[in-house]
Amino acid sequence: MTPEEKQALYDDAMLAFSMAEYDQAIGMFEKILEQDSQHFDAQLSLGMAYYRKEDYARAIEEGHKAEKLKPKEQLVHTNLSLFYMKSGDKKTAEHHGLQARIASWRDDAPTESSISTEDNPDLKMAGSEAPKPMTFAAPKKFPDMPWKKNKKV
Repeated sequence: MTPEEKQALYDDAMLAFSMAEYDQAIGMFEKILEQDSQHFDAQLSLGMAYYRKEDYARAIEEGHKAEKLKPKEQLVHTNLSLFYMKSGDKKTAEHHGLQARIASWRDDAPTESSISTEDNPDLKMAGSEAPKPMTFAAPKKFPDMPWKKNKKV
């Protein structure tokens, strides 16, 4: 299977998933994984498809396979936390929730400066010229307060 065919199959699987055709999506994700066991997105989506079918044990199993591919990925742990919570294992769900939080704090998470803009000029930041200073007009005299009556004593 060529990379283009694999991507087309993944796109079709995601379409089926979005239309709640989970069995069809599962079949396509599994076909991708037969060809490429390291296809992270297919593995992650396969776990979510089983979750949507309420097969929590299988969702957890597939989620851990995704975890082996990318152990520090925030979405993996977020999904596993969800799967474990639905299966009734609150303690393990909290563990994966914490792992997801830690993953979001990682130092090696992509930052603006680590994203290459050479290939895509649309991603380049605007120039760094200083903004023009704001000017304000002098305040006008506020009108008298008509609701107060002038008392002449």
